[in-house]
Formats: sequence, structure tokens, C-alpha cells
Amino acid sequence: MSLLEVEGLNSYYGDSHILFDVSMRVEKNEVVALIGRNGAGKSTTLKSLMGVVRPRTGSIRLEGEELAGRKAHAVARRGMQLVHEDRRIFGSLNVEENIILAGLTAENRWPLDRIYEMFPRLKERRTSRGTDLSGGEQQMLAIARALVRDPRVVLLDEPFEGLAPVIVRDLMRACQDLARAGQTIVLVEQNLAATLALADRVYIINNGHIAHEGPASELKKQPELLQRYLGV
Repeated sequence: MSLLEVEGLNSYYGDSHILFDVSMRVEKNEVVALIGRNGAGKSTTLKSLMGVVRPRTGSIRLEGEELAGRKAHAVARRGMQLVHEDRRIFGSLNVEENIILAGLTAENRWPLDRIYEMFPRLKERRTSRGTDLSGGEQQMLAIARALVRDPRVVLLDEPFEGLAPVIVRDLMRACQDLARAGQTIVLVEQNLAATLALADRVYIINNGHIAHEGPASELKKQPELLQRYLGV
């Protein structure tokens, strides 16, 4: 049994059918990436897993427990955390308050020292308000808010978008450290080089359908697939 098993997921926005029978699996301690063109259904997949979008049909099992149809807060309690593309930190609270607040209802919380070891910049900025942080610092804080709850699976939606290359490098290093420590990650990211460097396996989604699945190492050797589904 895989840690996360998704079968036959169909999700809609109103009357618009966005995901068509999406099936995927994620093993424990694995980094799985979901790639595709803009509007292909990548973010909708993460939101469906998290319960932000409620799938009309399909199964989402985390360690065998069915989560499809549950609300996001219930999914979070079972061990899944989504880091949204728009970060969703509290701008009026400082860094440390943001992290502490996120962990209040968690059964097992990371100590602050562990968070700061992973993100030294956040320790330096721990008394700064969310609105005073740079884009990269806000992204670090958004990831830290997810990790403090000691999740079984972290869903990262476009974590490197709009960030300077030096910040992407730092975040990449943090994500690689997480993966080496055994954190299970599902990643949606447009930066293909970063994605293929991080991921163990990759799913390509095209117009709401899973079009390809395989090891990241193999996908690097298949430029025709990347051209067909991503135009690169």
C-alpha cells in the first residue's frame, strides 16, 4: 500500500470539468512532481487532495484512510498540508507568531529550533511582521507553517514562482534537505530544471488527464515528451 493513493478523481469548478479520472500514487519518503502547461489542472489536483476543492467522484486514501469529501481542516488533521501558491501567511503577525499559531492544533509539533535550523533566515527575521518579509522569506515562512505540524505529506504549489534565482537556490536546498530527511512531498512547479532535480517521479497532466508517469531521471532523456506536453 502506498502512503497516498488517488484513484479516478473528477473535479469541477461549477459546471466546468477540470480533472478527468486522475489517478496517482505517492510512496513514503518520496518526492513526486506534477507538471504540465498553465491551466492543465495541476493546482486543482493539489486542492482536490487537500479538500479545498471537493471532488465529485474518486478516492483519496492516506495510509489507507479515505479522505475524499472531507473538508480541508479535517484533511490537515490526518497529516496533509498544502502550501498555497499565494502563501497565505498572516501579515500582521511576526514570523515566530505565524509559526506558533500554525502549530497550535497539531498533535505533534516541530520545535522552533528545528524550523530555524532548516530556515536560518527565518530565525534572523523572527520578530519581523509578515508584511515586512521579502517574497522568498514569505515562501520560507509558508513552508515552515506547514512543517511545524509534522505532516505526513506536504503539497507545494509553485513554491519558486516569481523568486530570484538565488532565493530559488536556497529554497531548493531546503527542499532537498527535507527530502533527504524523509519528508514526503508532492510538488507543482513551472521551473522544470528545479522540478527534475528534486523529484523522484513525475506525472505529466494535460487538459485534466494524466498523460505520463515515470522516474524523473528518465523524463530528462525524453525531450519529445517535454516538447509535446510542455512545449519546452
